Amino acid sequence: MISWPTPFIPKIDEGSYPNGITMWSSEFERPIPTGSISHADLYVCGITPYDATHMGHAATYVAFDLLHRVWLDAGYPARYVQNVTDIDDPLLVRAAERGVSWEYIAENETQLFREDMTALRVIPPMAYIGAVESIPLVVEAVERLLESGHAYWVEDDVYFDVASDPDFGGRSHLSVEQQLEIFGERGGDPDRIGKRAPLDCLLWRGRREGEPFWESSLGAGRPGWHIECTAIALKYLGSSIDVQGGGSDLLFPHHDMGASEAYALTGNRFARNFVHAGMIGLEGEKMSKSRGNLVFVSTLRQAGIDPNAIRLALMEGHYRSNRDWSEALLDRAIERLQLWRGALAHSRGTSATDSIDRIRESLANDLDTPSALAAVDKWALLQNGEGEVGGPGKMSRALDALLGIAI
Repeated sequence: MISWPTPFIPKIDEGSYPNGITMWSSEFERPIPTGSISHADLYVCGITPYDATHMGHAATYVAFDLLHRVWLDAGYPARYVQNVTDIDDPLLVRAAERGVSWEYIAENETQLFREDMTALRVIPPMAYIGAVESIPLVVEAVERLLESGHAYWVEDDVYFDVASDPDFGGRSHLSVEQQLEIFGERGGDPDRIGKRAPLDCLLWRGRREGEPFWESSLGAGRPGWHIECTAIALKYLGSSIDVQGGGSDLLFPHHDMGASEAYALTGNRFARNFVHAGMIGLEGEKMSKSRGNLVFVSTLRQAGIDPNAIRLALMEGHYRSNRDWSEALLDRAIERLQLWRGALAHSRGTSATDSIDRIRESLANDLDTPSALAAVDKWALLQNGEGEVGGPGKMSRALDALLGIAI
């Protein structure tokens, strides 16, 4: 599957990160070093393309784009992979509601996502893999789990035995009661008769009447949700990666299940760090398709809103915080963009070196974008057309390279 064009990333002086680059670990509940000069692998769970890209999606992908940019600035060998769940129950439901094929919806919404990511200057993954094209990988992984006894049949379906991983649930820190409740709400089937345990998750869904299916050595059917990401990440990034990322609603069951499946397949810890972005709300409620309270990136773009302003608005709050989208938030971002543009219009200005160092320090500290933006604001307010020749140009290149803001 094709991704989207890589934005131009200006060359700036190589960044110095004496304290490393840390990100908050949902598992260890503290910041831990992330990436290094020898390896820096990132897997971020992609969209299920049954609707357009909303602010919650955008906030997540902008956050991990910032991590990608900081790794590149530090000279780390960044490798980034993302999936697209282009076959799943929500997609089939939406197709039935609209009276069109699920393939049509998947392709159209994936293309819109590409356009939104291009507009927001998100660096594309090196591998952008759809669930459908990953079916051979999934089948191979499920066969191995069956052979090792970590998976089993229930009629025409195959389930993963979560007891295979002694650390199952250790990333989300939820009680069994909480796990069962969330599992049932997010695609699980805790009451399925024939399963060894209620939390065992589906690896391969046997053919159902009226549903798409693919022939395989497992019989006709289609992949389960969690094994899709596990199989893709193992194929393209290897048996142990630096960061598994996504929204906080993916921590359980998706990331816990996927990590346990990977452990059963490889015997290795799947990710050194599980990092999660907060939820974006509207008027105090989580923004979600089920509530119908979505603000779409494409709608704002069509209304003439500068994508730089959208990106800045998403960075005003810390990526891990649950926060609201609002007109006031967007207005503040537009005003900030105007302030920065005015400062960058000068050919001379106060030296940008110290301010760029502050930006780097802030981003290296768990992507502290509020502090990074404040450092730029402080620099911009000092500009009056006097000082170092090329200072504003240096800041302009740094804003683009580090924050993805092209002015």
